[in-house]
Amino acid sequence: MPISTLGYALLGLLARRPRTGYDLTQALREPIGYFWTATHSQVYPELTRLEQGGHVRHRIVDNPGPRDGKLYRITAAGRRALAEWSVTDVQSEVNRDEFLLKIYSTWTADPAATRDAITRHRGEHRDRLAHYEAIEDEFATSPGGLPTSPTDPDFSSYATLRRGLSFERHAIDWCDWLLTALAQSS
Repeated sequence: MPISTLGYALLGLLARRPRTGYDLTQALREPIGYFWTATHSQVYPELTRLEQGGHVRHRIVDNPGPRDGKLYRITAAGRRALAEWSVTDVQSEVNRDEFLLKIYSTWTADPAATRDAITRHRGEHRDRLAHYEAIEDEFATSPGGLPTSPTDPDFSSYATLRRGLSFERHAIDWCDWLLTALAQSS
């Protein structure tokens, strides 16, 4: 049974320490919620799927509420799946950053594979930046030059282009920092 991205998010949290379903839901708000989101109602069915797949196990624990709780822990198979997944290429998603979710768990993966994944990711940002820079050059060399009026549709296009340029430059700088940090730790 394939593991969903939410399943990997849960495995990433459980790889750090055992947690209840409630604890996992809270952790999906912070810190995971800064770069990837899921709803409370998705967590428990996903935990069931992960347990059926042999990626997590639970034990019953006393709970302050009316029912006993389940404390989940990752299994060796879950850790292996998480490590493999955390260094695979990412499909872009709106409002979710799967790459950051993977980086959150790369400490479980082979360092060389982690460096390779970051290098591939950096290359994608470099390619997008080059494309965005070419578009910016077209704006700059057009008869009207760079748009300056916020009421001009080209201004909105340019504004989104600038956001993309900034994002790509920052992403490249961050990948460089991360690769440097990994090189220094080896």
